[in-house]
Amino acid sequence: MKIYVIGDDHQTAVIKEKVNPDLQVEVQERALDIPGTGEAVVFDFRVDDSPDDLVDYAGKPDIHLFINATRTSLAELAFFTGGDNPALYGMAADPTFLERPLLEVSALHGNKDKADELLAKLGLAAVRVDDRVGMVTPRVIAMIINEAYYTVMEGTATRDAIDTGMQLGTNYPLGPFAWAKAWGLGHVYELLEALYHDTHDERYKICPLLKQEYLQPGYSA
Repeated sequence: MKIYVIGDDHQTAVIKEKVNPDLQVEVQERALDIPGTGEAVVFDFRVDDSPDDLVDYAGKPDIHLFINATRTSLAELAFFTGGDNPALYGMAADPTFLERPLLEVSALHGNKDKADELLAKLGLAAVRVDDRVGMVTPRVIAMIINEAYYTVMEGTATRDAIDTGMQLGTNYPLGPFAWAKAWGLGHVYELLEALYHDTHDERYKICPLLKQEYLQPGYSA
C-alpha cells in the first residue's frame, strides 16, 4: 500500500511521524500525478481550500482519500461533486489539531466499516467521530473562543485574564486567545460561519469583535 501526501513540508512531516514507520510516504504536487491503479492512501491538504480538486480523484476507486474536513461534511462535499469519489475520510487537520497525539477522523457513510481496519494498517492513533461540520474538538474550541470574544467585548474580563483562567481552571493547554492565534483567526471565523450556516444555532453566531479582527488584521480592542 502506497501513501502520498499533497501539502506543505510541515503537514508532510506530521503524517510521516504519525503513520507506521514501515510505510513509505511519498510527496506529490497534485492528484493527477497519483497512479489510478493499485491501493493507495492519499492525505490531500489542498482539497479543503479547493474542493473542486476532488474531481481529479474521480474514477480511482482504489484510493483512500483523507482530507481536512473541519469546515465541511464529507456527505455534503460528495454530493456537490457528483458522488464519483474515492473512499473518503475526513480529519481535523487545521493547525494545533493535526499535531495532536490522537487524530480525529470521520468517514463517509459507505466507508465506515473499512475505517478501523484502514487506520490500523496505517498505524494512526485516531478516534472516529461522526461526519459533521466542525467534527468534535474544533467545534468545541471555536465556540469557546467565540464566547471569550463576547466576554472581552462586554468588558467582563481581559484577554490575559481569560487565557490564564482557562488554563488554571480547566487545564486547557492554551487559553482561548492564545489558541485562536495558534490556530489562525481566519480558520476560527470560517468554522464558526460554517457551523452557523449548518445548524442556525445561536452558540455559533460570530461575535462582532471577532469579526472585526478577522476583517481588519492588526485591529486590537
